[in-house]
Amino acid sequence: MELRHLRYFVTLAEELHFGRAAQRLHIAQPPLSQQIRQLENELGFELFHRTKRKVELTEAGKVFLVEVQRIFRQLEQAIFLGKQVSRGEIGQLVIGFVSSAAYNILPDILQNSRNSIPNVSLELHELTTDEQLRWLNLGRIDVGFVRPPVDQKKYESKIVFQESLIIAVPENHPLANQDKISLKSLINESFILFPRFLAPGLYDLIISFCQQVGFSPKLAQEAIQMQTIVSLVAAQIGVAIVPESLQNLQRRGVVYKYFVEETPKVSIAMIWRKNDVSVVLERFLEIF
Repeated sequence: MELRHLRYFVTLAEELHFGRAAQRLHIAQPPLSQQIRQLENELGFELFHRTKRKVELTEAGKVFLVEVQRIFRQLEQAIFLGKQVSRGEIGQLVIGFVSSAAYNILPDILQNSRNSIPNVSLELHELTTDEQLRWLNLGRIDVGFVRPPVDQKKYESKIVFQESLIIAVPENHPLANQDKISLKSLINESFILFPRFLAPGLYDLIISFCQQVGFSPKLAQEAIQMQTIVSLVAAQIGVAIVPESLQNLQRRGVVYKYFVEETPKVSIAMIWRKNDVSVVLERFLEIF
């Protein structure tokens, strides 16, 4: 049984006239009659009552018609979904992001994705840069938003956001009432930092920034997440140099201040595996 046999049957069932059905199908009437007879022989039951004056569906033919029409609707849906998948309009994308991205670029990512690829499901994972690189290697995420630099031999990357550095200090700190804070005034302060291996690019940039005015930060405490760093500042454990957008994280007991000095720019890069781009990921990358 071929699909065309079912199409012939549905057309004849709609027309109940061999001549009109043959005309719609762009074939001659005798071949149509022959194909319907072959279908009935294969099925083992009659589909039509035929007389010289009219053609009628049998009871079995009526039931068969309902099911065949359902099959064609399912086929049309399958074709439609297949085309959507082939164009990257439907599917799933697994995304990693550093915690600070939630305060700058992540909301725009989600909004733009909903507008451009609304039928693509996004699965989000908050991960450090170091964790994202491991997950990319394992195929557990499709794309990441990390603190560069990254290995250009293994990954494709694109800078998607840049910002300055600011200082987070306890609200009762002597410097908290100043409009801007000089980096030199922090020489004797204790700093809260994240371990270097988590995001060496950002870590080295902060250290280099301090060394430009003649000191290396004195470590009071390490913390993995930016939210934890800010919480430790609120607890008066120390001060922290953080990306500018982190001031969107309002925490009682903490104030954010800009530096007198011009700060280096810190970036967020979008990265993905080289030579491993699905159609869905390709559509996602087009957004940026």
